[in-house]
Parts: sequence; structure tokens; C-alpha cells
Amino acid sequence: MILGLGPVLEEITIEELQMTGRSAVFITDSTNVKEIMEIAEMNYEGEIQLNDVQFCKVETQQECMAGSLAIPRLMEVLGYRFRMMYFINRKHIVIVDDNHFAERIIRRIQHNRTRQGQSKERFLYNFLTLIINKDQEVLNQYERRIMRLEENVMEDKLGNFQHDITPVRRELLVLRSYYDELMDMGKELADNENNFFSKKNLKYFDTFVDRADRLMSRTAHLLEYATQVRDSYQEKVSEQQNKNMQFLTVISTIFFPLTLITGWYGMNFQNMPELEHGYPGIILFSIAVVVTIILIFKKKKII
Repeated sequence: MILGLGPVLEEITIEELQMTGRSAVFITDSTNVKEIMEIAEMNYEGEIQLNDVQFCKVETQQECMAGSLAIPRLMEVLGYRFRMMYFINRKHIVIVDDNHFAERIIRRIQHNRTRQGQSKERFLYNFLTLIINKDQEVLNQYERRIMRLEENVMEDKLGNFQHDITPVRRELLVLRSYYDELMDMGKELADNENNFFSKKNLKYFDTFVDRADRLMSRTAHLLEYATQVRDSYQEKVSEQQNKNMQFLTVISTIFFPLTLITGWYGMNFQNMPELEHGYPGIILFSIAVVVTIILIFKKKKII
């Protein structure tokens, strides 16, 4: 697929491209990338292996800029990623994608954008911003999930909290790293080391960096919020454990003197006090001990 850059992205043939000398965007897969790179007059010093793509980054070589995109699926952040590579020289852009994800993005550009690709900079801005276009909505969903967990903690519904909070924190950590990579990539494009971009259009990359920065800041805020909710959960658990220990302490304190009394009167020796008629007295004495201990605990507001 070859798209001629202009106000409207439109498919053109190789013959039309060679005749008009227009700048173009080439969409290809890893099977045909070498042929397309020759047509686009690009020389990349490295292997083009989409399976090896793990990060979003861009590097500057003498004859082109080479970048990669590892885009997490928003509904499955810890799972599969869309992997692409892209190459830029003075005239053309080549995007390598085996999953047709880039084509779907371009269709959205053609459908939603009035200024689709007057320049390489504008096209890249449209392409990158549409990749993260729905991320703010997804982060809102994470916020609602954390708020529900917080409500459960406040209502002492602690049963599945650890099971629910752990994937949220892991996914937010992945997204924070992802947005950080996008920021670095945008800054590298804005540096324009090879002067492949028009200086007046570098503002597009600065705008993209600002959007990625806002997403990363929001993600960092949600991570902090999740940590606060987890701390509240730990406090609740500690509070329950303290109540249980307090209850056991009260029970132990009540029964310790009773155990002493029964142990004493359970021994066999001569001249035991109240040996013949002491049973009712011991019962009353034990009751008095229990009542006294309870009153002391109430006074100290332990129970």
C-alpha cells in the first residue's frame, strides 16, 4: 500500500510516484520490506525483525531514521502487543506491520482528519496521536476500578482485594513505561538530527510529547492512588488483627485468675481453707474476679 502525502491521503502506484516525485507513505509487511525499502531509497543498517520489537523508540542513522512501536492492547495490557517498525528519510516514510494495525490507523486518519498528511510531520503526528487517542478513556476506567476497590475497603469487604489490586498496579506500571517511551521517541523526532523535517513543523512532535506526558502523569497519579488504597487495606487488616488480639488478651486475662484458683483448689493437701463448705464461696469469688476484670477493662475502654 502506497499513499501519496498531501492534504488528503490517497493511494498511488509506484509508476505515479516515480513520475510525480511526490513524498509517500509505504505500508508493507516484513516479507516485502526489502523491496519497498529500495523503492523508497532507504538504506537501513540492521535487521528488520518485528518479533524482536519490545519498546517504542527511534534511532538516527546516516541515511534514515529507524523507529519501532510496541503498542499494548488496552483491554489486555499485560498480553499481546502490536509491533511495528518505521523508517524515515527526506522524502518518504516506510511502515512495516504484519498485523494490518497501521492500515486501520490510516483509515481512521482518512475518515477523521481534514488535514491528513500535508507533510511527513503532520502525518506522523496524526498517526501517533490516533494510537493513544483512546488512552485517556482507558485511564478513566482504571480510576473507576480503583475507586470501587477503595469503597470495598471502607465497607470492610476485603476478601478479594489483593487479587483485584495486583493486576491494576501491574498494568499501570506497564502503561507508565509505555508513555515514557513515547515521550522519549517524540523528543528524538523533534531533535531532527538529520534535518529530515521542516523546522516550522517540529511543533507537531512537541504537541505529541505533551500529550504523552499528560498520559504518563495521569498514570503516575493512578499508581499513587492505588498505593494509597492498598495502604488503607493494610491498615484495615492490621486493625482487624489488633481487635482479634485484643479479644484474645481479654479472654486470657479473665481466665488466668480462674485457672489459678481452680488449680489451687484442685490440689490435695490437709487443712485446705473452706475444705468442707467452700464450693459456693469459690463460685462467688470467681464471679467477683470476672466482674472486677471486666469493669477495669471498661474503665480503660479496652472493651
